[in-house]
Amino acid sequence: MQGIVNNAVYMNYLEHARHEFFLAQGIDFVELAKQNINLIVVRAELDYKFPLKSGDKFWIAVNFEQLSAIRFAFKQDIYRAEDDKLILKAKIIGTSLNEKGKPFAAKLINLINVS
Repeated sequence: MQGIVNNAVYMNYLEHARHEFFLAQGIDFVELAKQNINLIVVRAELDYKFPLKSGDKFWIAVNFEQLSAIRFAFKQDIYRAEDDKLILKAKIIGTSLNEKGKPFAAKLINLINVS
């Protein structure tokens, strides 16, 4: 209606990019869930810099960081493809839950090639 992407839609873009990041590292999000390893978001910080418009092409930079034994962060930036204009900066903090819903040390850093 306003001619720009709604702020809530960006969370979907970021989530999709994280799943693609995992797949590129050989980590299947669905398989983790089948093994009772559930990765969840506990905090999301989004700084909107400039709006995307409907039909804009964009790309997302994804960087992973292990914050502690049970917490990790994804630092993600969205850029408009046409001119690499920064659209959004995000820091998504997550944890791993076991089958009882309790945080545990999944040590994702051992599975991810961060070099």
